[in-house]
Amino acid sequence: MDGKAAPNGVATIEDRILRITGYYGYYPGYSSQKREEGTQTHTESSSQEAEGQTRCQSCTSTFLKLIWRFLIILSVSSSWVGTTQFVKITYETFDCPFFMTWFSTNWNIMVFPIYYSGHLATAQEKQSPIKKFRECSRIFGEDGLTLKLFLKRTAPFSILWTLTNYLYLLALKKLTATDVSALFCCNKAFVFLLSWIVLKDRFMGARIVAAIMAITGIVMMAYADGFQGDSIIGVAYAVGSASTSALYKVLFKMFLGSANFGEAAHFVSTLGFFNLIFISVTPIILYFTKVEYWSPFSAVPWGYLCGVAGLWLAFNILVNVGVVLTYPILISIGTVLSVPGNAAVDLLKHKMIFSVVRLGATIIICIGFLLMLLPEEWDEITLRFINSLKEKKSEDHADDITDSSVHTRSRSRANGTVSIPLA
Repeated sequence: MDGKAAPNGVATIEDRILRITGYYGYYPGYSSQKREEGTQTHTESSSQEAEGQTRCQSCTSTFLKLIWRFLIILSVSSSWVGTTQFVKITYETFDCPFFMTWFSTNWNIMVFPIYYSGHLATAQEKQSPIKKFRECSRIFGEDGLTLKLFLKRTAPFSILWTLTNYLYLLALKKLTATDVSALFCCNKAFVFLLSWIVLKDRFMGARIVAAIMAITGIVMMAYADGFQGDSIIGVAYAVGSASTSALYKVLFKMFLGSANFGEAAHFVSTLGFFNLIFISVTPIILYFTKVEYWSPFSAVPWGYLCGVAGLWLAFNILVNVGVVLTYPILISIGTVLSVPGNAAVDLLKHKMIFSVVRLGATIIICIGFLLMLLPEEWDEITLRFINSLKEKKSEDHADDITDSSVHTRSRSRANGTVSIPLA
């Protein structure tokens, strides 16, 4: 035998060896043509496997991004709902809204240390605390943070921060958590109006409609109890809180511009220091004038106060982190989702019964808030999307006509005639 097939279909020794071992590549008696076919098949299978792995990795990455964004939205919404509900619980034993505001704002001092801890854990080139502090101080100017800038830039923002939170807590004394969280969502409309007037931002018809819807919701909320009693006062507090929040954001954009996460963390911690140094005199005055008085000192519910402050701190960190790591629209969605979150808690725990007017006002405000999230080029994007759908539909129609034509021709040939259908 010399490697050729034996007569009468008897396998040669080489074929038996190859069949047993399954190895054909380098056997001397195996033809080069078969080796090339095997190599080509192996290359094709390898490319298919690599393509499959790349597709799998892409799907996994997309799925993880979606999970991350969902967790950010859920965390923002949960922290804001938790803050609001903890305040309502704290009011049962401790009726001192300004002290709660002052105590919670002091916790902002921890924002920059938390940011620096994250920097040490994730950054490849680690910087010293002083160097990182000076780098983030550029938000105040090229010279960094000086005493003059500390008083000039921090004071107005600290006052607006305190007013926003204090009015929000006062509103929670008069209204339900659902009503207050819905009214606070109007701050998006106020930001647009102030930016349009002060910053000369682009005019958008959709956002004007959203602002009108927000104002309509406010009026309906005030009308729910006949423009009298605690309801109208609570609505005024909530609208005042939304207004000061909007003014804070517009002034921040005007004087400080945009800021990265480190600069924002530095600024929030600076507000905490200003609050501790200069605002601390206010709760002392309120205590001795017995406007906000508690006795004995051991009766203060420090657990609830720490819960409010901790959740408020978590919300502020999540807002700043989320804007940097994801999209600002996700933070806004998380904020507006606090309205149904608070409604669920009020309905299940507090057995609240929502009137038709209040429910309608809440829905109108939330729809207006969502309209505010439309991008500035939303009309152009919508037109491009509609045109692409029309082009795709026309292409599909042309393909259907072509397929029908081919089918008709083949059938006509089978019958001995050729007919071309009219398009």
